[in-house]
Amino acid sequence: MNMEEHRDDEASKLGMWLFLFTEMLLFAGLFIVYSVYRYKNAEAFHLAAHELDVTIGTINTGLLLISSMTIAMSITALQKKMKKLALGLLSVTLLLGFVFLVNKYFEWGGKFEHGLYPGSEILAERGRGDVLFFGLYFFMTGLHALHIIIGMVFIVFVLVYVAKDKLTFDNYAQLENSGLYWHLVDLIWIFLFPLFYLIT
Repeated sequence: MNMEEHRDDEASKLGMWLFLFTEMLLFAGLFIVYSVYRYKNAEAFHLAAHELDVTIGTINTGLLLISSMTIAMSITALQKKMKKLALGLLSVTLLLGFVFLVNKYFEWGGKFEHGLYPGSEILAERGRGDVLFFGLYFFMTGLHALHIIIGMVFIVFVLVYVAKDKLTFDNYAQLENSGLYWHLVDLIWIFLFPLFYLIT
C-alpha cells in the first residue's frame, strides 16, 4: 500500500512539473513577443516605462520572494510534525499574495485614471509604441495576477487539508505541488519586473 501511495506522489509531482513546463513555455513566448516589440519601438517603450511605479514593483517583488520562502518553510515544518507552524506559514503566504494583488489593483487603477489602458483614446493618441507597451503590460501582468489567484486558491485547499490532517508529515505531496506552483509565480514576476519596470 505504501508503495502505491509513493507512486501516486511521484506521478503527482511529475504531472505538476509537466504543467509548470507548459506554463513556462507560455510566458517564454510572451517574453519573446515583448522583446521583439521593444526592439522595434525602443524609444516609445523607454518613455512608457517611466509611467510605471518602480516602488510598487519593488515592494511586490519583495512580497513574492518572502512568500516563496514562507511556503517552502511550511513544507519543512509539516515534515517536522509542526502542524501549527505549517498552517501559520501558509497563512502568511496567502496574506503576502493578497497584498500583492491589492498593490496591483491600485497600480492598475492609477493607469486607468490617466487613460493609459488598451482601447483608450488618450493612449491611442500617444502612438503605436505606447499602445503596444501598455497592451503587453496589462496582458502579461494580468495573466500573472490570474496565476497568483489560482495559486492562492490552491494554497487555501492545502491549508484546509493540513488543518484536517489530510496532509501530514508523511503525506505532503499536494503541499509540495502548491509550493512548486507558487515558486513558478514568483519566477515569472522576477522576469516581468525588470522587463517592464527597470529596463528603461
